[in-house]
Amino acid sequence: MFSRTPFVARRLRGLAVAAVLGAAVIAPAHAGAPVAVPAFSGDRALDLVRRQCALGPRTPGSAGNLALRAMVIDAARKAGLRVSEQHFSAPLGPKGSGVDACNIIVSAGPEGGERLWLAAHYDTRPWADQDPVPARRTEPVPGANDGGSGTAVLLHLIELLGASPPPRGVDLLFLDAEDSGRQHDAAGFCHGSRYLAASLGAFGSPLDATRCRGLVLLDMVGRAGARVPQEGYSLALAPDWTAAVFERAAGLGLDMFEPVPGRQVYDDHVPFLQAGVPAVDLIDFDDPRWHTTADRPEFCSAASLQQAGRLVADLVYRP
Repeated sequence: MFSRTPFVARRLRGLAVAAVLGAAVIAPAHAGAPVAVPAFSGDRALDLVRRQCALGPRTPGSAGNLALRAMVIDAARKAGLRVSEQHFSAPLGPKGSGVDACNIIVSAGPEGGERLWLAAHYDTRPWADQDPVPARRTEPVPGANDGGSGTAVLLHLIELLGASPPPRGVDLLFLDAEDSGRQHDAAGFCHGSRYLAASLGAFGSPLDATRCRGLVLLDMVGRAGARVPQEGYSLALAPDWTAAVFERAAGLGLDMFEPVPGRQVYDDHVPFLQAGVPAVDLIDFDDPRWHTTADRPEFCSAASLQQAGRLVADLVYRP
């Protein structure tokens, strides 16, 4: 992902905001017995960050990427959840040749009715182009926070969903090929989300956008001392959904989430916004280790991961 560019602004300027907003607000919990929300463990999520980084670089098509793909699928099947794989070719090989990439959709809860979508990219960046040491700018990014943190939250959520089925449907979107673009070139980023969003409504699509009440993207939510404002495109194009998610965070006392306008970030939520899906990007874009070789697990925090996990778990179990 990268911060706003004129190219991105031109692409988004023509969007019909009313089509994106819909009626995506969080309904209060039903009257009656309180809904039990399983406890989300920040320590467990941090362990899952470490496990991902131990696989090495997870760039699309790499051994580490394939191993993490297998880890996600194995975890979902052990939890008794439904798994769909969406393979596609991403033009990220030598001279733009295709690389096999794969979105993984893990589904839980009742198959009918409205659904919540939670997303994160599980690939990592091939080069640390923002590293302060020029000699390291061709090395891959470890991806503890950028890629690893959101993926860890979803992996731990798989465990909770397997043990405690949710009252309504939820789909976990593990997106591939997000982070291999050059700075200020949107065409190189978000291949997985663009492919998945473009397939909505097509025959064989693993998702039904007509039943989605909203998407929450988790990206870079693991840094110690993380601050997550309201990302610019989310706030402009899905203000009701964005406000509802941040109001839920405030109600839970999660002070990592700040209801103030943030910068615009071209990220995996943008293709869904363009497809008419209300989407909010929860991103701490001020991480000084972003796109550097210092994006390692020791700079992530169980406390930050727990806040992110507690928020999405509450959205799942108290729709």
